[in-house]
Amino acid sequence: MEAPLEEIEFLARSTNRVEVLQLLASGAQTRRDLAAATGASQATLGRILEDFTERSWVSRDGGAYVATATGELVADGIEELVSVLETEAKLRDVVAYLPAAELGFDLRRLADATVTMPSRTRPSAPLQRVLDAMADARTLRAFSHTLNEQSLATARETVAAGDQTFEAVLSTDAIEALADDDGLWADLRALAASDDAEIRVRREEVPVAVTVADGTVYLLVRDDAGILRASLHTDDPAVREWAEGAFSGYWDSAIPFDPTAFRE
Repeated sequence: MEAPLEEIEFLARSTNRVEVLQLLASGAQTRRDLAAATGASQATLGRILEDFTERSWVSRDGGAYVATATGELVADGIEELVSVLETEAKLRDVVAYLPAAELGFDLRRLADATVTMPSRTRPSAPLQRVLDAMADARTLRAFSHTLNEQSLATARETVAAGDQTFEAVLSTDAIEALADDDGLWADLRALAASDDAEIRVRREEVPVAVTVADGTVYLLVRDDAGILRASLHTDDPAVREWAEGAFSGYWDSAIPFDPTAFRE
């Protein structure tokens, strides 16, 4: 283990080393090409190319240099490591609340996700991000253990205007919470009565709060006290496939919403 870590340290000590190796892995480069791309001096490039040659990561090809097969392997590995660390940094502040065990995809698929967190000036930013997507979507699918007042109102208004189809699987707890408020209960019944909306109820827990708006997946992340900590959204195909599959599974195991089963 020590030798590989030493090589990682060797590369990590210089961004020029990483950049040069990636450039050489993409094709043959002259020292002038490398200098123009990296801004490194000829002396620095000379040392880097000498170090890489000693490791058999690059070879000379006439007046140019090119990565060897093992050099390409190292370049690919470093690029993947950098991507993993970038994703980790993005998720670091929300990982304590992330329902990772329920997410049926590799967290690396969140590399391009947008993470929205509350701030002093915009405490509702995570929810607002989702509400904006809901308001603009033509098709909306959701499965959740909760349905807040704003989301319910947005869905009811857009469906009533004929601008959206809405399908949702909600936990029994989510429905019971809405049934305790006359206004929210009226909104839920009005939404469910629409021809363009269908709501189903799942007796078992729905451990995540996910909305799929026109193919974009939105995940609301809450802490143990139910406080909203962040929203994440992504168009990644693997995440979308997971969300659609999870929705179908919850949908098939749920029953149609019947208001009389909760409140006379």
